[in-house]
Amino acid sequence: MKSVGLFEAKSHLSEIIVAVESGQSIIVTKKGKPVARIVPFVDDAEPREIGFDDGKIWIADDFNELPADVLEAFGGS
Repeated sequence: MKSVGLFEAKSHLSEIIVAVESGQSIIVTKKGKPVARIVPFVDDAEPREIGFDDGKIWIADDFNELPADVLEAFGGS
């Protein structure tokens, strides 16, 4: 894994991005200590299926109603 200093990373960012696009990982250092790693982006998220939990979840009819004692505790009336 290649390592570059922060100044070099700022000066040659486009070249670093080309290397990362080809599959390389780059460690960015500051005063010789690793502070970040630039890695290729992997989009592994699959689209969610609409209605996947249909019929599996029940929500009470009074779900959005605030009990009077809770409302009063927060200064409401």
